[in-house]
Amino acid sequence: MFDTKFAIVLRDDLPVWQKLNVTAFLTSGIVAQFPDIIGEPYRDRAGTLYNPLSVQPVIVLSADQVTLGTIHRRTLERGVMASLYVEEMFSTGFDAANRAVFAEFAPEDAKVVGLALRAEKKAVDKITKGARMHA
Repeated sequence: MFDTKFAIVLRDDLPVWQKLNVTAFLTSGIVAQFPDIIGEPYRDRAGTLYNPLSVQPVIVLSADQVTLGTIHRRTLERGVMASLYVEEMFSTGFDAANRAVFAEFAPEDAKVVGLALRAEKKAVDKITKGARMHA
């Protein structure tokens, strides 16, 4: 049904609240890059209108720090734009502070805790090789 795959990879040792937080932030980055991923508004039987949701399923994967670093490197090597969340962003409280702390790191020393991408299915499968389905 889809030629693309939308995947999120989370570091496997994060507490649940951080996994949920990172997933939400990373998803917003993919939606910003691909606004066509959003469908039509939902309406219940009573006629109440709700926000539209993604038309494409999202696969959530898990990986250790080393594998997540490899996945990050593969996105860069293949030129696939990704949403990225680094560990130090947990200590900030607003967008400008997130950007400032993010800018302190290069790909080789970033402590990546989550990454999201949407690309052609085979490319996503190759990039995320080594990650496993999130439990």
